[in-house]
Amino acid sequence: MDSFAATQARMADLDDRIRAAPSRFRVLTGERPTGRLHLGHYFGTLSERAVLQSRGVEVFLVLADYQVITDRDTLENVADNVGDIVLDYLAAGLDPLGTTIFPHSAVPSLHQLLLPFLSLVTEAELHRNPTVKAETAASGRALSGLMLTYPVHQAADILFCKGNLVPVGKDNLPHVELTRVVARRFNERFGPVFPEPEPLVTTSPEVPGVDGRKMSKSYGNAIALGMTEDETAAVIRRARTDGERRITFDPPRRPGVSALLTTISLCTATPPEMIADEIGDRGSAELKRRATDAVNARFAEHRRRRAELGADPEVVDSVLRSGIERAREIADRTLDEVREAMGMHYLRRP
Repeated sequence: MDSFAATQARMADLDDRIRAAPSRFRVLTGERPTGRLHLGHYFGTLSERAVLQSRGVEVFLVLADYQVITDRDTLENVADNVGDIVLDYLAAGLDPLGTTIFPHSAVPSLHQLLLPFLSLVTEAELHRNPTVKAETAASGRALSGLMLTYPVHQAADILFCKGNLVPVGKDNLPHVELTRVVARRFNERFGPVFPEPEPLVTTSPEVPGVDGRKMSKSYGNAIALGMTEDETAAVIRRARTDGERRITFDPPRRPGVSALLTTISLCTATPPEMIADEIGDRGSAELKRRATDAVNARFAEHRRRRAELGADPEVVDSVLRSGIERAREIADRTLDEVREAMGMHYLRRP
């Protein structure tokens, strides 16, 4: 069985186990608050998280504000970004009663796990991590200590709450594998404390931006979930297509046109080839009109709900306050177990 087929078989078995006993699983995932969430986040991760929550899996979402400075010098706008992301989480159906939402910097005990965890990995293992290599190459910056230790910091994120399920794309499997290595080595050296988390390899589509590249905040090619209808129309209107009047779905040759067709497809659950045939010779103006209408219709309820939540300034504060309290409680308890296992309790207990 090839590796892809083997992965599919493992995911089918894992899905069966989640369905049979969802309460046995705890998910840790999240993102860096470097900007507003966009369609790529929604179709790639948000919808999957909402499904897991609805099935009874406990979900932890970390807003990794400390990781913002792995590849940039400033935390400008991070507070606004955190608030925007929380609103999108809620509007997408994530319920703070079943999902713990918290920022990295508010949970000190989580970061204290980084020190013993770093003793369990080698410098060579850190340098081999594909994300470290890719992010360093993309940033054009010297490798910082924070970037080098990024995979171990992620292991602390996952293991502080004893997460045992991590939704990832195939490209991020090395992160989960390193977390499994950290958990296994800690348990072997100091005693059983941590589970070895399983990767839940998602089949979510890669959502292209309006320029045909992967949708990304850093590329400036994204349609943010919180945009107004007019803002959405403006972004799509600026999308670069080509001079051919007949619309066809051909990503390698016509990336701009195909990106808009994919956007319509995701929003309407219609194959992009069928959409292209329907538009035919009506050209890019009709394609952009269809894309604008599809996005605005698909996310009308999300945006209505988001605006309703955002009208109350206490909503975000309340979600973060409760999430921080729960994350701190769990992190403190885990750190206490780690100290106990390592023989680092020095005061006699009453």
